Amino acid sequence: MKNKTLRIALSIFGLIGIFFLDSCKEPDAQNKGTFSVDIGESEIPYIVIDTRGAGIQFEPKVFASLKIYEKKVLSQEQEIGIEFRGKTSYRVSNKKGFNIEATDGNGNDKEVSFFGLPAEEDWRLIGHVVNLKDLFIFDRTLMYNYVGYEISRSMGKYASRGKFVEVELNGEYLGVYVFTERLKRDANRINIKSLNSSATNITGGYIITIDKASVGDAAIGKPLSYFDNNWDDDARYTAQNSFRSRYDINRNALTSPAFGPPYHPEKYLETYFLYEYPRSDEITPAQKAYIANYVDQFETALINDNFTSGTRTYTNFIDRASFVDFFIINELCRNVDAYRLSTYLQKERDGKLAMGPVWDMDIAFDNGGRTPLNDWVINYNKYVSNDAWMMPFWWPRLLEDPQFKSEVKQRWTTLRSGSLATINLMQLVNTTADYLKNNGAVKRNYAKWDKGIGVNYDQSIDDLRKFLTQRAAWMDGVISQF
Repeated sequence: MKNKTLRIALSIFGLIGIFFLDSCKEPDAQNKGTFSVDIGESEIPYIVIDTRGAGIQFEPKVFASLKIYEKKVLSQEQEIGIEFRGKTSYRVSNKKGFNIEATDGNGNDKEVSFFGLPAEEDWRLIGHVVNLKDLFIFDRTLMYNYVGYEISRSMGKYASRGKFVEVELNGEYLGVYVFTERLKRDANRINIKSLNSSATNITGGYIITIDKASVGDAAIGKPLSYFDNNWDDDARYTAQNSFRSRYDINRNALTSPAFGPPYHPEKYLETYFLYEYPRSDEITPAQKAYIANYVDQFETALINDNFTSGTRTYTNFIDRASFVDFFIINELCRNVDAYRLSTYLQKERDGKLAMGPVWDMDIAFDNGGRTPLNDWVINYNKYVSNDAWMMPFWWPRLLEDPQFKSEVKQRWTTLRSGSLATINLMQLVNTTADYLKNNGAVKRNYAKWDKGIGVNYDQSIDDLRKFLTQRAAWMDGVISQF
């Protein structure tokens, strides 16, 4: 009996010993990654993408595996489709951006959560523009988009959520990116009701954009060399992909026919609206007519309203509060692409036209030098002539309206005592910069990309802080007189 008890006790202690020894082993050692750069003890997720020998194209996406490592340990693995993204940024930048689509491994879309964000299939890897030929960089801070979207969220608006990551593609380290949500209709993104070809209520939801045209299906099968210089496709608007405003940038009725050749002599006068949702290959003629007519009614009312009276009709068509917030966020960030490019509008079913979400701030802040620090971005047309994408008339006209200005003043005053207080803006910049620097990502990124450009990261951060401080103070002074 004693021997049996002893054997049981030894067995128990043996199991405990085995458990103890196992627990002393480095956790998940079998899932440790080996990378093309030494990331030290970085807490920034490291993404490894393997296309298995396939070359990345614009269209179609190629299949690849994506592995996410956190503190060098594999935390998620996913089959994806991947393609290049961007228009000007693709052509001028050596550091490319990517569209990513989660798949089930058989080519079918699959909704997947990354970094705890709501599950979806479509994602983006957004880097910063680096041109090694002409030695320039857009956004030396690596954080313009991230900071801009965080500011927008602090105002209570949806903006694309994301996570800083470092990326390795087919064994090559590519540097710091933001892994972020693609803007699209979704309950957790642009939350508007669905609209299909059989819908009887065609009042919404819609998403339209003011932007460069997409090459669309014409991209399929084209060699990458085609995209290096296909500037014409940016301005190739058609009746299938868009509709044109009836008015030019000076509020006059356009007399030239719509959908002219790219960069025709009067292109700078035009504003086109691209169909984002429903997509151009899915939207019906009735839906096209409805949204185009709705925008036209708004524009006509905005032009014709008498702002010396107390009556407004343009507000029958728009959610003016969303226009106020869109104005504030893009003016604070001096986003010179806003209003005229990368601009999203949405219309909920039976609702009004609303601005947003914000998107694409790589030419913004202290890098947005096409307009001066002490003037509005909406006055872009004063400083730039005959750009193919000029400022639509909406915004200078809105700033003629005392009611709109009063709403801007009230909203700005509230925000400046809260989320947009200078101390909060500085904390956002400092916290973000410290995260990137202290984890070594800045050093690794510029070891890859600073080839003769001479980036002083600390100075870039200081420039961003100074810009935000001075821009907000300038806005304080001007808006206080509204």
